[in-house]
Amino acid sequence: MKTTINIAILGCGTVSRFHAKAIRQIKGARLIGAASRSQASVQEFCEEFKEARGYDSYEKLLSDPEIDVVSICTPSGDHCQQAIMALEAGKSVIIEKPICLSLKDADTLIKLAREKGLSIAIISQSRFTDAAQAIKNAIDSNQLGKIVSASLMMRYSRTQAYYDSASWRGTRDLDGGGILMNQGIHGIDLLCHFLSRPASVTGYARTQLRNIEVEDTACAAVEFRSGAIATIDATVCSTPPFAKRFIIGGEKGTIILEDDAITLWSLPTPCPLTSVSLEHGGSASDPKAIAIIYHQREYENIIAHLLGKDKLLIDAEEGRVPLSVILGIYESSRTGRHVQV
Repeated sequence: MKTTINIAILGCGTVSRFHAKAIRQIKGARLIGAASRSQASVQEFCEEFKEARGYDSYEKLLSDPEIDVVSICTPSGDHCQQAIMALEAGKSVIIEKPICLSLKDADTLIKLAREKGLSIAIISQSRFTDAAQAIKNAIDSNQLGKIVSASLMMRYSRTQAYYDSASWRGTRDLDGGGILMNQGIHGIDLLCHFLSRPASVTGYARTQLRNIEVEDTACAAVEFRSGAIATIDATVCSTPPFAKRFIIGGEKGTIILEDDAITLWSLPTPCPLTSVSLEHGGSASDPKAIAIIYHQREYENIIAHLLGKDKLLIDAEEGRVPLSVILGIYESSRTGRHVQV
């Protein structure tokens, strides 16, 4: 029985640091390697995380029998092929959102992982906040009664300089989308986590101000299988930016979540959290302003699963759900039609 899971990170950009710092905090997990297209970025990463050794190529990383898991922290358009390579090499994978850029590719990964007896975990750390868990528990225990409607507002700010800082940002092939696929997928994942499986979408995705190939602004209506309906209001062109905001309305009351804080809990049962501090929130204007603790909590679940101690909470099937909503909005915007998810 293994007692330690050895992890290598693919991609040494900004998000890889959140993964590496989370891994450091977890008993039973060990960061041992890193690879990237840029050897300079690998060297810089390994200087910061001295426990990791650099590999000249992804192929050399995958050939190392000591590595159990590859954490994929590369541009979204690379996720599918890189995950396939890892699974074929006998490695489980952790994929930074989104799982990939098409439902066909997602299904390919799900099928391959099942055939190989390996795991795919998708990073959706927003589910691991105290507030999100309290809301989910309230919904599951019927404290809101029947869920009637919800709204998700994501009015962020990303300047043109942000998109110009990396050649893949804002591109259709590598970013896969704009505000919805990149920044907004966390909010959409949480919306589906709260309201369960989506049924259909109608939406608009537009490029209003930024010089990019994908949308900088979008809005949509989502119908869920439960009968609940929700709206999504999203942009990276907001001046000023605002905290991500959920309003969830049920027959017994309303909950408002702003970033990682519950700011309204008008239910017959008391709110289990006493603090409304926003100290862990705040990525509306700065993509680096996220807390390590929620990545750490998700990694704790992933490692416990890989050691045979727990169920994997966010697997590939779960990662497919927000992708289906986003792709449905894109299709609806493109065709002008109501789209079944």
